[in-house]
Amino acid sequence: MKLLYKSKFLLVGMIALSLQSCFVAKDYKRSEDVVPSKNLFRTDELPQDSLSMAEVSWRELFTDPVLGEYIENGLQNNLDVRIALQQIIAAEAYVKQGKAGYLPTLDAGARVTHQEYSKNSQAALGGLNSGDAYEIAATASWEADIWGKIRSNSRAFDASYLQSVAAHQTIKTRLISDIATTYYQLLALDEQRLVTMETISAREEALETTIALKDAGNLTEVGVKQTEAQLYTAKALLLDIENQIRLQENSLSILLGEAPQGKERTTLNEQEITTDLNTGVPAELLKNRPDLKEAEFNLINAFELTNVARSNFYPSLQLTATGGLQSLDIEKLFDVNSLFANLVGSLAQPILNKRRIRTEFEVSQARQEQAKLNFQYALLIAGKEVSDALYAYQFNTDKIDVKTKEFEAYTDATRYSEELLDNGLVNYLEVIIARQNSLNSQLNLIDARFNQLASVVELYRALGGGWQ
Repeated sequence: MKLLYKSKFLLVGMIALSLQSCFVAKDYKRSEDVVPSKNLFRTDELPQDSLSMAEVSWRELFTDPVLGEYIENGLQNNLDVRIALQQIIAAEAYVKQGKAGYLPTLDAGARVTHQEYSKNSQAALGGLNSGDAYEIAATASWEADIWGKIRSNSRAFDASYLQSVAAHQTIKTRLISDIATTYYQLLALDEQRLVTMETISAREEALETTIALKDAGNLTEVGVKQTEAQLYTAKALLLDIENQIRLQENSLSILLGEAPQGKERTTLNEQEITTDLNTGVPAELLKNRPDLKEAEFNLINAFELTNVARSNFYPSLQLTATGGLQSLDIEKLFDVNSLFANLVGSLAQPILNKRRIRTEFEVSQARQEQAKLNFQYALLIAGKEVSDALYAYQFNTDKIDVKTKEFEAYTDATRYSEELLDNGLVNYLEVIIARQNSLNSQLNLIDARFNQLASVVELYRALGGGWQ
């Protein structure tokens, strides 16, 4: 008889394994209609088959030692990075849970039952008014993964873990970009502050000159007041620049995980980017940009959870074994005659469950489609960011050339007008206009140099550089 039962359960197990091999969940495949193989971003100047600059370490791209130290500190101390690390740890725990899904569950416990019998019960008729039962038992349960439900669950946890890793890499890439951009902004503001301070000094001397010219009868009080107003305009500009410097230093401190404080730095003229600005082929964005990997892992997670929801429509096969000690007399509980065991094989098919399974499946399908659209949108945004950064770099490079010539022209115009003024050949208003145009041109030139550096940083981030 025992051999017969064992044969039956062995047969059930073999059927489960054969069904598992026949009915497995679908495997994820990247949709070709979502991921274009070319034309993801616009570029006219750079070769399409070159190595992407994203493959270059940030240590090679940013050669300023002070900036390099700030990036190192930021990667270690930034709170967003540390929060993302905790998310990875949490996701890793779920991965372990997913792998354990193939293992049986095992529960053990002890139970004491006391029962008062009714007077009309068979026990009472036999002279018993109450009874006690003692039991120590363990129960093991195992579910056969016929439809790939457990495997899909495990894959979903794996995708969530990889998504959290990619999210951490995304934060690192963005952090490096933000630190570098903020640092370059500080250098540009320092340069503008220096120019403004020199302008204030020059206008103070000019004010003394105009007062002397007025006293000599060569200028009116209007010229003096206009020069004085220009001096105050430069001083107000200096206050604005000082305020921006303070705000940028505070922002950089927060990026580094520090309380707001002043920051050491070099100069704008010392900055040099020697790395070739190569984009590589568009397909490399999927390999290099962590936010795209994050979006695809989110899609994979939704795909696998749809597999899980689909498997709930089909019957589940479960084997349950219980064994232990059972006795009505506690003194005989550990007797060999108290041993008991039972083995149950069950096949359950859901029929009516208030549409719960159907709803879960439809919701999972909608979430999968949503994840697919989010992935597609992330690809489009990535292509736009690369295109924008490429154009911004070329635009600011050309603008630097134009602004340099403009500044040189205004410098000459200022010098000529001052010489003509000394000889009484021009109106003082022309001198004032020339000086103001020269200052604005120089400040704009500094902005263009900053924007050129910022566009390099943005291109590096847009291509997925920084986290390697």
